[in-house]
Amino acid sequence: MEKQLLAKEEWIVNLRLSDCLISDPFGENFDFIINNREKECIAYFDSISVGLSEDDSLIFRSAASGLLWCKKFYHWSISRWLNGDPNKPAPPEERKHGQNAYWSRLYADDIILVPDSWEYPYFCQWDLMFHSVAVAVIDPETAKQQCMLLRSPNYTAPNAQTPAYEWALSDPNPPIGAWAALRIFQIERREKEYGDYTFLRSAMIKLLLEYGWWANRNDRSGDNVFEGGFLGLDNIAVFDRRFPLADGSRIQQCDGTAWMAMLSLNLLQISVELSSQDPVFSDICERFVFDFAQLAITLNVPSLNGRDYVSWDEEDGFYYDVIKRSDNSWTYLRTRSVSGLIPLLAVASFDVATVERLPWLDTSKTFARFYSERSSHTWLEDNIGCWHNNRSLFSLVPKDKLQRICWYLFNEDEFLSPFGIRSLSKVYEKSPYTFREGSQEQTLAYNPADSPVAMFGGNSNWRGPVWMPINYLIIEALQKFGHYYGDTFMVEFPTGSGNFISLWAASLELEARLANLFRLDQNSQRPFNGSSEKIANDPNWRDLILFNEYFNGDNGAGVGASHQTGWTSMVLKMITQLNRYTPM
Repeated sequence: MEKQLLAKEEWIVNLRLSDCLISDPFGENFDFIINNREKECIAYFDSISVGLSEDDSLIFRSAASGLLWCKKFYHWSISRWLNGDPNKPAPPEERKHGQNAYWSRLYADDIILVPDSWEYPYFCQWDLMFHSVAVAVIDPETAKQQCMLLRSPNYTAPNAQTPAYEWALSDPNPPIGAWAALRIFQIERREKEYGDYTFLRSAMIKLLLEYGWWANRNDRSGDNVFEGGFLGLDNIAVFDRRFPLADGSRIQQCDGTAWMAMLSLNLLQISVELSSQDPVFSDICERFVFDFAQLAITLNVPSLNGRDYVSWDEEDGFYYDVIKRSDNSWTYLRTRSVSGLIPLLAVASFDVATVERLPWLDTSKTFARFYSERSSHTWLEDNIGCWHNNRSLFSLVPKDKLQRICWYLFNEDEFLSPFGIRSLSKVYEKSPYTFREGSQEQTLAYNPADSPVAMFGGNSNWRGPVWMPINYLIIEALQKFGHYYGDTFMVEFPTGSGNFISLWAASLELEARLANLFRLDQNSQRPFNGSSEKIANDPNWRDLILFNEYFNGDNGAGVGASHQTGWTSMVLKMITQLNRYTPM
């Protein structure tokens, strides 16, 4: 007989999984076991987040639990999908001629940390790297397995490309696999006081194969400018950057080259770590020093091979995409978006002992021949490998450009919102940007929440909201700059306030703003809940925290997928760091 759950009625369904027969599975000890397991879970989370306030502990546990809830079994055999099931009607013939046919050896049969088990129950490569770093705080072994899963032979294509996501396997995602592997290694080493060099070595071998694909597949112009529709920033630009324009012009992305520079620098850092255990990795440092230097020149210095432009616009003091036309003319797409902040992410510094152990890191010697061929100081000589506080800096963004970018970054009329860094400058709210190229004309405006355009299906918006993952990468970059410059580099925070602080302090201010998305404010409200009276004021709902895909750039209200705990769970890392450096 079919029964219905009536209003205010409560049903309890007991479930128990066991590999052996239990005579009385739901007897008197059932509730005791459930309650004990809940206490053990809370005790474990509390043990790795010592010192948090009651509210921050709730946020930490909610983020960790939601992240683990997004572990789902995912099964897909491309070969079987292409050819169909035995004794069943054959699939459409055109299926064998689509882009997925190239991925015929992909065989997924794994538990994966998906973006959202409700709305996005499948793997997304870029997302998975953030999931892996977040879960490293609570389960390093799972983090290591997830980080390298899509780089195993069952997933990679014959050319060593890793799959993006199930609906477009061949899309190139921002290459942050090396960053994720390095951060997981560092997080575990900090907690356990020893590093898993076996994991890092295995990861490096797989990442080197992938690096070869990047280096050979996405430099269409041949002048070291990387492009090709790097996704993850979706509709960030005035035009869809995945495709050439109608007149054949191409968009050369400032973030494309910057992502590649970040990859080469992350691989250099991994090589440096591994070289302390295995001298074989010392030699490979040379390759990444040279590759990073070349990419830094590409982004900042007009090329010797005739390219008379760079992504940096000296007039505005910002990095922009460039439209390159078939007649070799060019122009900037002057939109201040998070894509122009990506060059900040390629930064690292090394101490004296490391540089002495690995001579390739000493750029005065590595590039000595190149310097000797010039009659005056070169940009490379003045900006890569510079020493300060006994550290040598490798960065795409020199000090003078960093200062100018920070003016925009910490400006509340531009990028700085009450809850983090916006993906597009707020200046375009009152003054939208319109650009015409040939027969195409598009307008880009600031939109703090849902997408106003159909690009990428209209269900993802990088034209104003705050996105947790990109904020996390920016915060890490500011901390690396802060570690190098210390109090010798001060920024106005917010711009125009007269309040000058270090970059390290600025990074903590950003972390606090992001954490405040979920914290109770002075009115006992959690900003991510938005204007929902029921959720905001009902004590049965208020503290049930959801981790949205992204957040309104003005008021912090959650937008997009309501349960995309995956990368938004990065906030648990921010909360623990805030507690460490700015205790309650």
